[in-house]
Amino acid sequence: MRKTLSLLALAIGITLGTQAQAHERHMHTDQCSFSTDYDVRVNAAGIAFSRDDGTPATVFMHDGHLRVDGHDATVTAADAERLRQYEASVRALLPEIAGIAREGLDIGFAAMTTVATTFAETADERQRLLVKLNRARAEAMQRIDRGIGAGLWTHSDMEDLVEDGMESAVSELVGTVTAGAVKAALSGDQARIAALEARADSLDKTIDREVDARADKLDARAQALCPRLASLDTLQQQLQFRLADGSPLQLIERAADRDDDDAKDRVATR
Repeated sequence: MRKTLSLLALAIGITLGTQAQAHERHMHTDQCSFSTDYDVRVNAAGIAFSRDDGTPATVFMHDGHLRVDGHDATVTAADAERLRQYEASVRALLPEIAGIAREGLDIGFAAMTTVATTFAETADERQRLLVKLNRARAEAMQRIDRGIGAGLWTHSDMEDLVEDGMESAVSELVGTVTAGAVKAALSGDQARIAALEARADSLDKTIDREVDARADKLDARAQALCPRLASLDTLQQQLQFRLADGSPLQLIERAADRDDDDAKDRVATR
């Protein structure tokens, strides 16, 4: 019984872990880590960055032109070219992030489908779980398409996608599977318990074969974004333009730099 539940927990962990990593690694990888406070909207008119807290609150760029908090900024010819490169890079980056999100979502639901088909007690139960999973997957994919797939990146949407799109489906699976395991344990039916343990062993091997390979490829795909994010950071560092307070324009930030700033803030407030 312990073995059954332990391996089930492992499978659920893989399901959630794969999905969460797929969304997180678009900005955070093992080799590099970048973050942004801004929501980003990309369309034919240009690229808009906006946030609720901090200054500047809004930044807009298109074809070498820059507008900060609603005011047109004067930039050099060299900066105009850097802004064009920045815009082109972001336009190329968001579709790739959307593709990674879709693949991560698909991997997560593939893992849950494997759990459902392995542990469902009856054909009707299996069909009910698969219908629910397919519906949840389709809804989550639509949210990606309406959001980052359409050029709109927001923190809340991506976080809600993981929570709403995956957790309810996982809860359904956990409830169904653990109910079957508990019934088997309480019944004392050794043959049924042995069958559940055999399914758990089979699940572990199936996850390794069908999910891990895809997750590894997705990880490599996410890691490939690292130099592209680094090039954006380089471009913004090279901008000669300065904000009204003399500080540089910083739309993305290395996590190490943010950690240093946070540490300084904590010291300053003591």
